[in-house]
Amino acid sequence: MATELEELLGFLSSPSLQVKKAAVDIVRGLTGSDDGLASLSAHADLALPPLVRILCEDPPELASPAAEALINLSQDAALSEKLVAHGTLPTAMNKLYKSGDRKVSHLLVMLLANLTQVDAGANSLLQIGDDKMEGLYISKLVRSFCRSSSEESKEEDIFEHVASILVNISKMESGRQILLEPKRGLLKQAIHQFDSTNPLRKKGVSGTIRNCCFEADNQLHNLLAIAEFLWPALLLPVAGNKVYSEQDTSKMPHELGNALSHEREPVDDPEIRKQALEAIYLISLQEAGRRSLWSVNGPRILQVGYEDEEDPKVIEAYELIGSLGLTPS
Repeated sequence: MATELEELLGFLSSPSLQVKKAAVDIVRGLTGSDDGLASLSAHADLALPPLVRILCEDPPELASPAAEALINLSQDAALSEKLVAHGTLPTAMNKLYKSGDRKVSHLLVMLLANLTQVDAGANSLLQIGDDKMEGLYISKLVRSFCRSSSEESKEEDIFEHVASILVNISKMESGRQILLEPKRGLLKQAIHQFDSTNPLRKKGVSGTIRNCCFEADNQLHNLLAIAEFLWPALLLPVAGNKVYSEQDTSKMPHELGNALSHEREPVDDPEIRKQALEAIYLISLQEAGRRSLWSVNGPRILQVGYEDEEDPKVIEAYELIGSLGLTPS
């Protein structure tokens, strides 16, 4: 005999939109509590397929609560794995670029961010194993991420969670290789979002750059090919609060020198400063990386930033670079 929950989940496939709407609203409510999540997890095979179907086939008033339920459910790694196995990623990507509803689109990107936290989800988004399609989804998302930042700030930032997706996929070697591929230019595009006033975008780009620098031992030429964008993104957050002298800035490229010769907003998030320093360290382990850092007067910037730093973990990251003998005397 079917339990009450099983009956409810059966209504998710009702031909009546009204009945289906009532059922999906109740299921969304259940995902808001630990007990509800546990019950739905135990019935994942009954709950997940109809929710994905509703998300992709039904109007926004049903798709939106279905998406919210799936976002809550996909915070559990085991359920994320099941959703990926159900083909949720390509389905969500297809819906994302056909949906005319801003709220549903925003929720779909959040769902993709959750699903790419598991390796299977990241591989699915990267389309690993499909030579003709590999990297297509992430290229579309990066393009949308970069274009959407110019939208009015009063509106919901639909693609802001692409920042988290980039961090997730850059934890994998295959993801880093796709991001660093010169023909695609994905990291080069994404780096420009480091200037965003949206903290989620800024922190996501910072983490993505740091992760990509783990490839510095064999992809340094691709990293340094975008040095004119890379060094400002890495050095400005750790440059401290001082206005630099003309003597210092004259040895820097224009973008760095110009920014540091004026008063500026400091990067308050110590995690971003730490990530930037970790990236600089990874690059500086390579001789060509150290030469590139010297060429932009990077050691002087690190010296000044170190003097201003108060966070113990960030100080530790400065000192790790200092151990390479990069601090000027």
